[in-house]
Amino acid sequence: MTPEELAGVREYLEAFAAELFDGFFRADQRRWGQAYVRGLLLEGRRKSVEPMAARLGEDGNRQALAHFITSSPWDAAHVRARLAWRMHEAIGPEALIVDDTGFLKDGDASACVSRQYTGTAGKVTNCQVGVSLHLARDHASAAVNWRLFLPASWDPGSPGAEADKVARRTRCGIPDHVGHVEKWQLALDMIDETLSWGIDVPLVVADAGYGDAAAFRLGLEERDLPYAVGISSRLTAHPAHARPVTPPYQGTGRPPAAKYPGKPRTVKELVLQAGRQAARPVSWREGSRPGKSRSGFKRMHSRFVALRVRPAGREIRQATNGVELSERWLLAEWPAGQSEPVQFWLSDLPSGMPLATLVRLAKLRWRIEHDYREMKQALGLAHFEGRTWNGWHHHVTLVCAAHAFCTLQRLAHHPKDTVPV
Repeated sequence: MTPEELAGVREYLEAFAAELFDGFFRADQRRWGQAYVRGLLLEGRRKSVEPMAARLGEDGNRQALAHFITSSPWDAAHVRARLAWRMHEAIGPEALIVDDTGFLKDGDASACVSRQYTGTAGKVTNCQVGVSLHLARDHASAAVNWRLFLPASWDPGSPGAEADKVARRTRCGIPDHVGHVEKWQLALDMIDETLSWGIDVPLVVADAGYGDAAAFRLGLEERDLPYAVGISSRLTAHPAHARPVTPPYQGTGRPPAAKYPGKPRTVKELVLQAGRQAARPVSWREGSRPGKSRSGFKRMHSRFVALRVRPAGREIRQATNGVELSERWLLAEWPAGQSEPVQFWLSDLPSGMPLATLVRLAKLRWRIEHDYREMKQALGLAHFEGRTWNGWHHHVTLVCAAHAFCTLQRLAHHPKDTVPV
């Protein structure tokens, strides 16, 4: 960049940070908030406090930065709400995407560290797990909310509590009211909070870690929020044409409840029954490989089967209370050359939804992988070295701010470009 261009970016960053931190009463908080975000944006391999302070020049006060991120009593939710308003306007999201990511740790002193599974490592390992919520459409996305998952071993009210971890809660500053909550419930809590900020939620997208939880899907339906969520091949359903049958009443005892005549089948079995001939070719976005499309990248394409089904399971039956099970979309990717389908989704989008639109929205989750990669590799998402609950929330919130600034810069220069995966 030319000196003039660098000066323009610095001026824009100052205005952006001033908007985010406008609610801070103290000038020093506004100053160090802006300095921290700038430190995250500067070139450098490590984005923890000490190396950032060394790169920040006159704002390189290590002690002040450490206090601001770890101990200063500012509300991360206030900044996230302002960030969500700004990015909702800039992106015009088609969906909220829910996912989680791991923060690998060597020691066990940080808040909520435990041996647990994370897709970041692809195995059970020592880590923290954060659940995040992203505003997204095909060409842009931004993380706007976070929860730090508290394992049962950290919850004094859980049968799985471990004395040494419970004892560390006070040192880590974990609020007394925070207990072990499943990740899908944290996602619903974040969605509720985001709705309370006045953010419109057109669609919720998530992977099978959330979609397999019937309680999560029911929670979205109770909130009248449409969804397109990944599911495992083991989830069960009835075909759409199935209807419950009421057995004859014998005149004694409680009248029998209506039941579906056959057992539900796994979604994989239903798709296999439909057969390979039911798969249709769909192209949904440009990928990362060179191709002959307008953007210069090859379009992503595969073959998909879309069926109308009635999801089953005990929780679903209890929620319907004997009423007929609702119809949903079952979407399955069945690539050419594969002997069986490889991925499945469930959605309550309208029955007349075109297949190409259904596929594109279900596949929109790729944006969250792009966000995680950029925030971890370039912006130091996993570089926080503090051990406190508030420090973690402060750091991930400001990383989101830095990521949002990068997204706004890209949109300003190429408003319709899709960032290839």
